[in-house]
Formats: sequence, structure tokens, C-alpha cells
Amino acid sequence: MSHYIAIIEDAGPDHAAGVWFPDLPGCFSAGEDVDAALLNAEDALIAFAEALAAQGRALPSARSLAALRDDPALADDLSHHMVALVPFRAEAVAAAE
Repeated sequence: MSHYIAIIEDAGPDHAAGVWFPDLPGCFSAGEDVDAALLNAEDALIAFAEALAAQGRALPSARSLAALRDDPALADDLSHHMVALVPFRAEAVAAAE
């Protein structure tokens, strides 16, 4: 099983938490709190992979946290938000095809 690093934006108890993936532009999820957003993030990864597969494309490779930290475009996000590893279950995508 592989993992993708997600950036978690939590604006507090009165707002939904958002999760997005630096390596997967357009792939994001949200939830009432961080826990719900992270659970939804796994489903978002699968849906994103299925959409790419339908277009004949594969998921981009996941970068390490060290590689993401070396990306100047992500410096602000990485310094102001939490990060998490979100598992990607490729077998779930294969089963859906």
C-alpha cells in the first residue's frame, strides 16, 4: 500500500476541515473535523485515481515529506498546516474497474 502526503487545513470548531494533496492537484476532501476529513481523504484518493484511470492516466508518484519541504511553492502551507500520510489502496481502484 502506498501513501500520499496530505495538507490539513483546520480553521477551528466552527468550520469544516479541508484536506488536499500537493502531488494530486484537484484531489481534496473535507469533513466536520480533522478526523472526518482524513477518513474522507481516503475515498477522495480512490475517486481521483478512478477518474484518471478512466482517462487512461495513472496517479503521479507520491513525493516524500523531505521532497515536499524542498518545494518553495509549498513552504507556507507546510509551515502553517498539519500534514498526514493518507493510505492509497490501489486494490480498491482495481476492484471498481
